[in-house]
Amino acid sequence: MNARVPAVLVLEDGRTFHGQAYGRVGQTVGEAVFSTGMTGYQETLTDPSYHRQVVVMTAPHVGNTGYNDEDQESGRIWVAGYVVRDPARVPSSWRSRRGLGEELDAQGVVGISGVDTRALTRHLRERGAMKVGVFSGEAAERPAAELLRAVQDAPDMVGTDLASLVSTDETYVVPAVGERRFSVTAVDLGIKSMTPHRLAERGIEVTVVPSTATLEEVLTSGADGGAPDGVFFSNGPGDPAAATHEIEVLQGVLERRIPFFGICYGNQLLGRALGFGTYKLKYGHRGINQPVMDLATRKVEVTAHNHGFAVEGKAGEVRETPYGRAEVSHVGLNDGVVEGLRCLDAPAFSVQYHPEAAAGPHDASYLFDRFVDLLSGTPASQLLDTTGKTDTTEKGA
Repeated sequence: MNARVPAVLVLEDGRTFHGQAYGRVGQTVGEAVFSTGMTGYQETLTDPSYHRQVVVMTAPHVGNTGYNDEDQESGRIWVAGYVVRDPARVPSSWRSRRGLGEELDAQGVVGISGVDTRALTRHLRERGAMKVGVFSGEAAERPAAELLRAVQDAPDMVGTDLASLVSTDETYVVPAVGERRFSVTAVDLGIKSMTPHRLAERGIEVTVVPSTATLEEVLTSGADGGAPDGVFFSNGPGDPAAATHEIEVLQGVLERRIPFFGICYGNQLLGRALGFGTYKLKYGHRGINQPVMDLATRKVEVTAHNHGFAVEGKAGEVRETPYGRAEVSHVGLNDGVVEGLRCLDAPAFSVQYHPEAAAGPHDASYLFDRFVDLLSGTPASQLLDTTGKTDTTEKGA
């Protein structure tokens, strides 16, 4: 774990934290964000949505269960850097194959331990997400002004289109479990591996295509080369305002009234396709304990989040769009942020969080069943809730 190698964390505003190297010795820069999840660090590390972000873990002990070969959500660790307070000295899990620090080192991830992550998190909450650098070994011995300049010269997250950097290069198919009921094309904007698996469990054959796929390619990527029964947009990193290609593809899907379901980045892109604006949150939502209300059912779900941008709007708001009426269907209970959209006159809906429960609670798994209902012909305005009753509750915050 390189516990004796000095390391320093430098924030964009000049505040510094000293600790010890954790993972690879060297240097890295990115956007400083914090995750409030008490478990599931392996799923966090391998979530492509964290590309170019240095993740601060608010949980004090990290690495207790080591690193296994089953819980990865992609083929590699995507975080730009990792910040922990007390790393486990010895992992304790029968599933562990190696220590977390060992895996970080093997994959070239520069981290730092021994940091007061409570103070760092409070600083980010008060000042907002900002650029950060982690430097260890010889890199940490450079003058403080030089380190700060390296951080401040790092690229901003606003205006960046990152989906193509984390997306698959080639189309692949995840077969349905059991009898194939539907064929869905999933546009990979940074998809987690559990997501197509959740769809496949419901009898959906999933064709995963790159983020650069054209509308024509999407429309001919269904079973046997035909049109898919539905289209799915995944989670992913970057500024949704910069994803002009993906938004145009989604608008083509909406025009053709093809059933659509989006999560996280896909929710933001649906918002922009409908004419909603998006903006950067002060410090974002990241963790597996975020409370969200489904305004149709008035049920509160504890959900998994990873987003730094959000859709503009108010709870229960209904807008006229080029594709008919659309409403804000879900809202975050911590800060009122838009957490879901639903088209009332087109077969499309989305949520800002991750319903695949990897890692995270299973409160939102019913959303995959809602998508199946949509594929079966149920109007989006009459989708079923978790009890099997039609959504007829009065809208409102």
